[in-house]
Amino acid sequence: MTIALTGATGFVGQAVLDACRRAGEPVCALTRRPQEACEHVTWVEGDLASAGGLGLLCRDADAIVHVAGLTNTPDPAEFEEANVGGTERLIGVAREARLKRFIFVSSLSAREPGLSAYGASKARAEKLVEASGLDWTIVRPPGVYGPRDIDYFEMFRSAKYGFVPLPPGGASSIIHVDDLARLLLALVDAPPALVRHRIFEPDDGREGGWAHKELARAIGKAVGRPVFAPHLPRPVLEAAARFDRLLRGDKARLTADRVGYMTHPNWVARSAYTVPAAVWQPRIEGEEGLAATADWYRAEGWL
Repeated sequence: MTIALTGATGFVGQAVLDACRRAGEPVCALTRRPQEACEHVTWVEGDLASAGGLGLLCRDADAIVHVAGLTNTPDPAEFEEANVGGTERLIGVAREARLKRFIFVSSLSAREPGLSAYGASKARAEKLVEASGLDWTIVRPPGVYGPRDIDYFEMFRSAKYGFVPLPPGGASSIIHVDDLARLLLALVDAPPALVRHRIFEPDDGREGGWAHKELARAIGKAVGRPVFAPHLPRPVLEAAARFDRLLRGDKARLTADRVGYMTHPNWVARSAYTVPAAVWQPRIEGEEGLAATADWYRAEGWL
């Protein structure tokens, strides 16, 4: 089975490519820039705005794994074009190619679209997928961490100095990127009765997720430091977002839009949306995965 993959050069997409290569699955992968040759991978130049590129991507594919999307931008209006418009164009090409299987990577933030422009864009994209007439499955990952990740890296780097600032009290689920990649690959040819027209919220198997302080302490343990992890009120985080924009410009990791959903108290994967055990189960427990991620950061000179 040939898989069409968007977002192949991103954090999650690279993990999916790795999983496909290990399984010997042929992949057509979308890329904006020329890439080095990889076994089992056919690179297709284009992006979600390129009808020609999307057509080539889907021409010989049996299924689409749609990972690509904009997760962070200083201009919230850009979420609409990338996450909604891009998904709409890909659905149109999938219909023309008569390609039925469509795996869409959304976000837990789609549960609360009123909190952020990012979450709202993912919620609108989900509605397009649901109305597409394709054989779809939607995956809403929680916080995704692992080698190559630059978002959770901010917490690891801060923990190295013994201080991890947190949003107001709450809890969230996490998942290692390799577990998420295995899930996306498993969904491609899973029994239709178990996955067709379903929304899943996978995690690392930790019931009730991670309280923010628990996660901060686990990251501190992974880097070998006890940490001071105070909860910061929303106004302080909003001020920090403004400062990050002044400091890093368009590369700021903390934006006003992110503050919107960071301060929500419950980003825990819900049991009603659990992936059937016959299809997939997590293999990497949180503490194990966090420790291995810290090791990777050190080996790469990030920490």
